[in-house]
Amino acid sequence: MKPAKTRKPAGKASRTALRRRADEVWKILEKVYPEAKCALAFGTPFQLAVATMLSAQCTDKRVNLVTPELFRRYPDAEAFAAASQEEIEQAIHSVGFFRNKARNIRALAAVLLENYGGELPRDLETLVSLPGIGRKTANLLVSTLFDTPGLVVDTHFIRLANRLGFVEATRDPVFIERAMAELLPRDRWTLWGHLMISHGRAVCSARSPACDRCPVAHLCPSAHENPRP
Repeated sequence: MKPAKTRKPAGKASRTALRRRADEVWKILEKVYPEAKCALAFGTPFQLAVATMLSAQCTDKRVNLVTPELFRRYPDAEAFAAASQEEIEQAIHSVGFFRNKARNIRALAAVLLENYGGELPRDLETLVSLPGIGRKTANLLVSTLFDTPGLVVDTHFIRLANRLGFVEATRDPVFIERAMAELLPRDRWTLWGHLMISHGRAVCSARSPACDRCPVAHLCPSAHENPRP
């Protein structure tokens, strides 16, 4: 992992205290969201990569409405590489930013066919070098497909990491990934991301966090400083 930019530590809490609080949050959310997992529908590793690319600035629910027909028409990297830009744009039009996403998907398919036999590489650093795949997508792929722990730092994760006081006033996903990796046992990384996403959607939304029904409000500095009804 590349060195992250320096940021102000999270409040005055010691690292030991933050680890203890992260452990308490984990134990509670694990019980509240026992079914927390990757919500994207897919049949193959390449299909998960495509679905994850489509999910940028789009809901998983919307992506799951688009991908069944998309993957029926284009089941693998070879089919996507053979399709035209216009054909893919039309097929994914409803997910938003469809032109850029179509371009990245075709580029990814071409690179995989040329260099990797049409299959996804299994290591994080190689994945992030591929078209359209950043650290968030790469972490989701290795953790979901290859049983390698990974912290999927999406917008929900970023918001909750700040509100829960594990980081302070930063939206830098690499810094947040690095900070949380130091607070959590490695075998919890993958599920932690799914728990943050589940809790962010269900309770701790961006505009209207429901602090009155949040199971970890007593552990949340934001709930104490600025309680929301």
